[in-house]
Amino acid sequence: MKCPIDGTALVIAERSGVEIDYCPQCRGVWLDRGELDKIIERSASYAPPPPPPAPQPMRGASSGYEDTGYRKKKKRGGFLEDLFDF
Repeated sequence: MKCPIDGTALVIAERSGVEIDYCPQCRGVWLDRGELDKIIERSASYAPPPPPPAPQPMRGASSGYEDTGYRKKKKRGGFLEDLFDF
């Protein structure tokens, strides 16, 4: 069979028990009916397990700094407000 793009003779390779036609010149890949489904099925069985979830910080654990979430909003004003706490 010839490559539909450049007319080079296709090469047949076997990957995981599935015959794949590919062009050595343009590196195009052509699959017959059902071959994509076979590849997907076989790749799912070889998939690595998902990574473990990231550790969550412990609630109630003291880190030495307690952020209460309260911050006094600083108003834009004159230099006197910077010197004196109104």
